[in-house]
Amino acid sequence: QVQLVESGGGLVQAGGSLRLSCAASGRTFSNYVMAWFRQTPGKEREFVAAINRSGGSTYYADSVKGRFTISRDNAKNTVYLQMNSLKPEDTAVYYCAADSTGFRRPSRFQYEYDYWGQGTQVTVSS
Repeated sequence: QVQLVESGGGLVQAGGSLRLSCAASGRTFSNYVMAWFRQTPGKEREFVAAINRSGGSTYYADSVKGRFTISRDNAKNTVYLQMNSLKPEDTAVYYCAADSTGFRRPSRFQYEYDYWGQGTQVTVSS
């Protein structure tokens, strides 16, 4: 069983920055592919970023490429999402997700992640 706890959300002005953290339980965090998704009311949850087990490969949605950076610290069982140049359209609940299967590559598809956090609200004012 894996528990994911997000933190770091809040209210920020457009152009500002936030760093989200996701702390994971379990002794095999380094075996998990990790990702961030986000969701706004009435819309489907969408892929934001993903990172492979070692942290050496990262993947981004086109809408955040160049502004957001995903990283991980396997010694701390934590994955991060550094968000810069925030825009009002980045307002959403951000979810951390883990693929614990141990054999898949990072994916943008929700169904390939088997554990999810509760989410943290990010609000960007114009």
